[in-house]
Amino acid sequence: MQRLIFALTIIASAADLPKDAPKYTGPGSCASPSCHGGVAPRSDTSVWQNEYSTWVVKDKHANAYSVLTNPVATRMAKILGLKSADTAPKCLACHALDVPDNQRARTFDSMDGVSCESCHGPASNWLGPHTTKDSSKPENHQEWVNLGMRDLRDPVHRTSTCLECHLGTKDKFVDHEMIAAGHPDLYFELASFQSVMPRHWKLATDKDPWVDVRDLAIGGAVQLRDQLKKVARDAQGPVWPEYANLDCFACHHSLTPAMDSWRQERGYPGHRPGNPPWNLSRYIVFKQVVNEVDRGSAQQLSSDIEKVYALVTALAADRSQIAAQATAASEAADKLVQKMTTAPIDAPMTQRLMKAICADADNIAAQDERSAEQSAMVLDSLYVAYSRNAKVDNADRVHASIQALFKQFEDPSSYNGPKFAQALRAVGDLLK
Repeated sequence: MQRLIFALTIIASAADLPKDAPKYTGPGSCASPSCHGGVAPRSDTSVWQNEYSTWVVKDKHANAYSVLTNPVATRMAKILGLKSADTAPKCLACHALDVPDNQRARTFDSMDGVSCESCHGPASNWLGPHTTKDSSKPENHQEWVNLGMRDLRDPVHRTSTCLECHLGTKDKFVDHEMIAAGHPDLYFELASFQSVMPRHWKLATDKDPWVDVRDLAIGGAVQLRDQLKKVARDAQGPVWPEYANLDCFACHHSLTPAMDSWRQERGYPGHRPGNPPWNLSRYIVFKQVVNEVDRGSAQQLSSDIEKVYALVTALAADRSQIAAQATAASEAADKLVQKMTTAPIDAPMTQRLMKAICADADNIAAQDERSAEQSAMVLDSLYVAYSRNAKVDNADRVHASIQALFKQFEDPSSYNGPKFAQALRAVGDLLK
């Protein structure tokens, strides 16, 4: 009862705010058991009504601020010359909801980490209507969007929201300096990341049985588009080359005798030995999706990516030329976003896609650890959807074979391309 009274107090407070001045109210406004703070999910409502509880107990986003005071973050701050990570704007940009004081309601606290409004938008204007109207009705949802709620039901908007931090913007970013200080490099795959959050919304498989495959396809297109925009932006920025755009493990890997080096055995196609190549992980697997949806677009995109790759990997190419080519490629990727939204997806298409990824094992594995990891995440997401919708008599064996791929990523610097390629082909041999 106390939590309900607290939530109603917040709603009343938010209702008093000017409608043209949206403010952040904090996750407490969602925490009532009758709203999103239930203990167990409900099946008789349009939402689970335990979304807040899932976030606060299971979701790492809830701990995003608290990790800024752990030993790793403290060491990073010292290396970067920061007073502390938990007060540095460059850290708070993604580890908390760091907004100006005039956008904070009295119930807001940035120590809540990456909370509800980090993704759903400032709630003061839409919170009242949201609590009194049926969320299953599209017209009500659209009303809330018009009042400032982010439309996360749209996977395009949802992916873009995730990528603000999981890829970066001009104001939120992880550069090579931060990586050198100890921050992980950034990677992302929408369907996989949603699954392990864990997801706190109902997967609409009743409306679209292949919704998670569609999320994967749309997420891949948006991620590639935004990566190319980032390259164009970085090329015009103060530091170039920005090594965060390159393949980290081309340099940061375990050293072995030359005769045992799979990288030296492979050679350095497409770039000069010693030059770390552009990180192709956001393209090398997604291109198989494009091949399935639109082969004509796939050929043009491949040509555009090859040009960007050559320019970025050269390290000393003309910045304006890099920016122009990356921008052109991003526009091509943007056209694919809508095609992925409407593309027909079924069991045969999903199976072909999985087999195509496995058949490209040597090429994927040769691009290094992040490309291999992307292929494993994509395969895992595809097979979860496939085995849910199609009759499969060896599902356990396939699932175990896919999970075995992830063992190579436990120590990324020791990643072995030929061994991963062999394991990826083994998955393909099991697919029926």
